[in-house]
Amino acid sequence: MSDREQVVELSGVVKRYGNFTAVEPMNLAVEAGAFVTLLGPSGCGKTTTLRMVAGLAAPSAGDILIKGARVNDVPIHKRNLGIVFQNYALFPHKTVFDNVAFGLKYRKAAKAQIAERVSRALDLVQLPQMADRFPNQLSGGQQQRIALARAIVVEPDVLLLDEPLSALDANLREGMRVELKKIQHQLGITTIFVTHDQSEALAMSDKIIVMNQGRIEQEGSPEDVYTRPRSEFVARFLGNSNLLDGQVTARDGNALRIAVEGLGEIQADSEGTEAPQNGARLRLVVRAEKIRLSSTPQDKTDATRLTGRIETVDYQGQSARYFVTVGTHSLQVINPIDRRPFGQGAEVSVEIRPRDVVLLKPE
Repeated sequence: MSDREQVVELSGVVKRYGNFTAVEPMNLAVEAGAFVTLLGPSGCGKTTTLRMVAGLAAPSAGDILIKGARVNDVPIHKRNLGIVFQNYALFPHKTVFDNVAFGLKYRKAAKAQIAERVSRALDLVQLPQMADRFPNQLSGGQQQRIALARAIVVEPDVLLLDEPLSALDANLREGMRVELKKIQHQLGITTIFVTHDQSEALAMSDKIIVMNQGRIEQEGSPEDVYTRPRSEFVARFLGNSNLLDGQVTARDGNALRIAVEGLGEIQADSEGTEAPQNGARLRLVVRAEKIRLSSTPQDKTDATRLTGRIETVDYQGQSARYFVTVGTHSLQVINPIDRRPFGQGAEVSVEIRPRDVVLLKPE
């Protein structure tokens, strides 16, 4: 367990709108300096949770604490937060300098201090020359940086980011997520980030909170959540997964043999999970990139080897996504391309290592 201070704590927090429960009872702790992402589809409750932390929505039950103090009844302007919204919310009639300085002026900081801190914030987001411009003279990426500068200039206890990259095009979005994470790490600022984009969450987070229908499905490090999903929802939402139903036919310690109707027997390793008994029915998750295709079987004694036929090729540049018919099943497979991708109709060897099979209880 970490001994770092918990900067944000949610204890039994619920949000209801009439008879509709947007957020089920939630317990959450965000440590000092951590980058925590609330990830999930639209309507899962992630933005509502962020708005409750910000003070833009009041919880129906439970307590919200920031740096140990209960803030349920504390208005947003007294919570010492930095917030970046999806649409940036810059003042169009104010210069960049005045936009960034807004929070400091509201706090009645001295002019010299305002000038120094605004200059430092603009340097940090690499736009020191933009102070006299207006928002309509900036690109989308530049506006995003100014919104970030305005949020961090007040030296907030917590930085809240509500889908701040979603309005940018794909290439700029990838560059900005690197910059955003670098700035957050440089400042050591506690950050809660809301997104529906799994690649953003995996690339930027110290911890991911996967939400579904108002509740937490799973939380953990990006690697843990991705490689060891604990529910079918998490397996489907993050990455490209194959889900198969099987029954345990043999067990030797952690080594299992599982029969999948219409496919054959798959070997699996139950290490780190509760070992199922013979005859137990399981849901298997195999990530698309964990399956290996080859023209001839490879010499790997512990791998399940199956024979398949390429039905569809989705060329993606450095890799290809294949839909491979194996028995009565269609498996999704993503492999790097060495020289050229397999062609449609090609017979291939399909290999799955036991350690790459994740075991779930049937839902």
